[in-house]
Amino acid sequence: MTLVVKIGGGAGIATENIVREVAHCVAEGQRVVLLHGGSDLTSTLSQRLGHEIRMITSPSGMSSRYTDSETLRIFAMAVAGEINTGLVALLQRQGVNALGLSGVDGRLLLARRKAVVRSVTPQGRVQILRDDYTGQIEQVNSALLEQLLAAGYTPVIAPLALSHEGERLNVDGDRAAAAVAAALHAHELVIMTNVPGLLADPADQSTLIRHIAADQLENTLQFAQGRMRKKMLGAQEALRGGVQRVCIGSGSLQAVLNGAGTTIERDCIPIPVGGNRA
Repeated sequence: MTLVVKIGGGAGIATENIVREVAHCVAEGQRVVLLHGGSDLTSTLSQRLGHEIRMITSPSGMSSRYTDSETLRIFAMAVAGEINTGLVALLQRQGVNALGLSGVDGRLLLARRKAVVRSVTPQGRVQILRDDYTGQIEQVNSALLEQLLAAGYTPVIAPLALSHEGERLNVDGDRAAAAVAAALHAHELVIMTNVPGLLADPADQSTLIRHIAADQLENTLQFAQGRMRKKMLGAQEALRGGVQRVCIGSGSLQAVLNGAGTTIERDCIPIPVGGNRA
């Protein structure tokens, strides 16, 4: 069985501990694909380079980084450079033959660039942005990943994708992990973040929601906020793509797999008409 693990790009994530646990999984013969984010380092590099960080809010209330051409260049430096090679080195130190990739390499992640991005101003007006380099993943080169896994490599993937026109695009790491997990028919997707899971009250960690049932999912998406909403959307996409279980949490990978965070199982959500219960 294949395990897909996504390590978030925010501050306060126990990356080295997670890498040790990934190495343990690999040593026991499990196929693991690792994806990662890069939001915190991208912000740090942007500040050092004097490039303004700009966040935009969609009409649905989703916040994201505005990715103009310069932000894209800085993002690529962070995720495909420092973070990706750092994770590969950590895994190699643990005896794992890791191989770093971005979604651009080997046409691993193909995405459709958003023609326009709608952003709501503080005054409530909707403005149209046409120079944003973000995309929605449409295709995963699963054959390439299968070849690497069969050859004994552990792929480490940075969240850059290739557009159909050959442009680099910033893609959401959680949804990229979901697309990869679905393409590989992974049994589980684990999203490691800096909070214990989905909280009913984001200010109170004792309100952790450990399981989400079918009749709660849509309501959950309605109240989930910020980055957690993107993680929940990624979880939903993975489950609808055939992944059996998605776990979201922090700290220890093994503890999250054992139910320490928020767990959503495929049987807990309705499958679209015509969908297969693979």
